[in-house]
Amino acid sequence: MASDLGDKVNALLESGEIDVCTLVFNKFQNAMTQTPACLQLVPMVMDDAPAKAGAAAATAEDAAQYEFEPDEATLLAMLLPRNLQVQIYASLLETAAGENGARMTAMDNATRNAGRTIDSLSKVYNRTRQTNITNELIEIISGAQAV
Repeated sequence: MASDLGDKVNALLESGEIDVCTLVFNKFQNAMTQTPACLQLVPMVMDDAPAKAGAAAATAEDAAQYEFEPDEATLLAMLLPRNLQVQIYASLLETAAGENGARMTAMDNATRNAGRTIDSLSKVYNRTRQTNITNELIEIISGAQAV
């Protein structure tokens, strides 16, 4: 599903029909809390914090030079669509975890409420039964006194 959706977004991007793609999903916090989140998939937004920390530590002279096999353009052409699919898949997992957490919380609340209802109805039943027994005893005693 995520790969199909990623392929569709890539096709729309390559055809020029879209130029920005934002994914909106529920981010799982815990079983009771899911928060809405927006993630811009295309164009990719890079986090600047690690880049700034790395730039301060290494200057242009210290930077290592790497050779890629295959070349950088081919590598990016293979990795960027895969990255898109992985981000979509991760958001699907977050949403599924949030849904299961919400179901688990709802079932826990329903079980707790059912227990309270059973306790309350048991008390009403026992009081009614006790009242009926008391009335029968009163009738028997009244009948015995009348004889």
